[in-house]
Amino acid sequence: MTHFDLVSTITFFKNNVSYVLSLSILTLIPLLISIAFFTLAERKIMASIQRRRGPNVVGVWGLLQPFADGIKAIIKEIIIPYQANRFLFILAPSITFILSLMN
Repeated sequence: MTHFDLVSTITFFKNNVSYVLSLSILTLIPLLISIAFFTLAERKIMASIQRRRGPNVVGVWGLLQPFADGIKAIIKEIIIPYQANRFLFILAPSITFILSLMN
């Protein structure tokens, strides 16, 4: 294998990985946003069934509630048990998430 073949192979792999990664991100973000608004719709419907107002505090008619819930989930404190292996405690969910995205 010549130097040129090796460079073209590495370039193809990098381009392919960046294409797959960008396609995954462009698919995942709208999917997550739509799921957040379906959750908002479900909460509104459940509130109307129970004859209460539902989520209407954040934004007009509660339309910013999914974003507030997402920010809350991101900045929530991570509690690691005292005697747990910290590395494995954080690594195990990460591996599960990555494997679920690999199809």
